[in-house]
Amino acid sequence: MRTTVLTTAALAALCLLAPASPASPASPASPASPASPASPASPADPAPATRTAQAVRAAPQPRLGSCAPGELCLWAKPGFTGARHVHELSGIDIESCVPLPAGAGAQALANRTGRPVTAYQSAECAETGEFETYPGGGTWVPQTPYRVRAFKVWEN
Repeated sequence: MRTTVLTTAALAALCLLAPASPASPASPASPASPASPASPASPADPAPATRTAQAVRAAPQPRLGSCAPGELCLWAKPGFTGARHVHELSGIDIESCVPLPAGAGAQALANRTGRPVTAYQSAECAETGEFETYPGGGTWVPQTPYRVRAFKVWEN
């Protein structure tokens, strides 16, 4: 089985080429159905680009976790699942390291604080481990690249 990776521009072009109504492609084992006299002949198997565009349109959108405006929400497991820790700006010292409880960590986050937030692999916000800054306008990360153990909220 071969997997094809499409860029956003290529995907958009494919969507424009796809027919307006969903086609029901014939299986490779079945013969092509004859074209009706009023319509042009259609191939038995639509072009791979058309199949790809149809599959992309049919793919379900991922479900976002619940996180209100003004909050930083952290989930213990990927996909916005597991225990959720919520931090509001009113309870956070700006530009101070905020460690998560001992033994806790996050693998998904949503930043709705309106300010940039840096998530750290280190519980002391040390830059010797991994860290990433997420914009505050509404950033949803279903799986962080490392276990988050602390964070800092920055002034705009």
